[in-house]
Amino acid sequence: MGRQRFRMPTAYTILFLLLAAVAAATWVIPAGSYDYVDGVPQAGTYHLTEAAPQGVGDVLKAAFSGFYDAVDVCVFILMVGGFLSVVMKTGAVDAGVSAVIRKLNGREKWLIPILMLGFGLGGTTFGMWEETMAFYPLLIPVFLAAGYDAVVGIAVILLGAGSGVIASTVNPFATGIAAGFAGVSLGDGLVLRLLQWVVLEGAAIWYVSAYAARIRRDPSRSVVGAGAGKLQVSVEETVPLTPRRKGILILFALTFLIMIYAVIPFEDMGLSLPQLGWWFPELSALFLVGGVAAGLADRMSEEDIVETFVAGCADLLGVAFIIGISRGITVLMNDGGITDTVLHWGEEALAGAGSVAFVVLVYFIYLPLTFLIPSSSGLATLSVPVMAPLGRFAGVDGALVVTAFQSACGLVNLVTPTAAVVMGALALGHVPFDRWIRFVWKLIAWFLALTLVLLILGTLLSA
Repeated sequence: MGRQRFRMPTAYTILFLLLAAVAAATWVIPAGSYDYVDGVPQAGTYHLTEAAPQGVGDVLKAAFSGFYDAVDVCVFILMVGGFLSVVMKTGAVDAGVSAVIRKLNGREKWLIPILMLGFGLGGTTFGMWEETMAFYPLLIPVFLAAGYDAVVGIAVILLGAGSGVIASTVNPFATGIAAGFAGVSLGDGLVLRLLQWVVLEGAAIWYVSAYAARIRRDPSRSVVGAGAGKLQVSVEETVPLTPRRKGILILFALTFLIMIYAVIPFEDMGLSLPQLGWWFPELSALFLVGGVAAGLADRMSEEDIVETFVAGCADLLGVAFIIGISRGITVLMNDGGITDTVLHWGEEALAGAGSVAFVVLVYFIYLPLTFLIPSSSGLATLSVPVMAPLGRFAGVDGALVVTAFQSACGLVNLVTPTAAVVMGALALGHVPFDRWIRFVWKLIAWFLALTLVLLILGTLLSA
């Protein structure tokens, strides 16, 4: 009997193994804390605290605590699932996709740069990241129908928006919060970040386009093979695009446009447009109303609308669980008292470094920190008040500390299993985590090298 080939465990198993590893670390890493003023850690105030090692029960509870912590995102995902299920049942999406593919007639490759630029603009301006979850069930079928694989659909959204988030120019959630703690304005370092966005977004578009062209010529070269489970759409079965379906598609597009407008923080970006300030509770209500409206427009009965909406929610329940469990990592670290200790080790590593060495070290220290604390705003609040004062001693401008922070944070969040968006997107596309890494690792290496060059260049020019 031959040896069985190793199979990558599911996302659930990977996340529980990570939870167990973090719990084990709380038995080895000493517990400690900074002094906090108004929720902000003060540099140089780290001290040891009573150990709080986490056991088996804590690991199990952390998964549920993470789910409670992420319940707003999870409910949003369920509402998107219900909305899409109703719209899909009307046949409007199938008809629309078929019409788009027929109209493109061999020019589908232009969808890649156009969509990636759109998502990249959202990422770099207002930190479009969690919001992209609504687009995976919509766009993956489009790319499947165009002859690509599920990885292309995921990459267009994840790498398009992610490249923008890495080089956040005026993103108020990552750059804005970090700049405030670093004592610099949002405009400081803007030129460097703009250059970074152009370089990284261009590299991502080239990388995804080259892969897409390769697998279209030879589907056997796909890292996952053809198909994406329930999300697949076939253009073989032509669905007529009736006036009613056109109306439903307009409603469908309007729902997404309202979502995008509602989350953009115009005031924080210095724009005078009316700001809605919506977040996941309001967006969940938007998709609930959109689903009901689509069902009524298709003349479905009340019972059909409810059953179809609930079935759509059920389809994405697994994705919601993955998002919740991934939040449990941070819960365990905080409960075990090791979050500030890990940050303190970074503080000690940076002491006495020269300006170039300091910026490089900050970037590399933020890589593991982001793995453990994937929330960019949370990591900024926790770490930048400690890192920025150290930068001043090393002769490094606060804007460079901010750029190093957001670059590392954005890079890791493209591949880490602790990032809810990554694991959720892969679950929606039925793409195993190891296949995603196999696809994206070369681009990640290029991103890392290019960012280091830009950070060093920025340091030398500001000296």
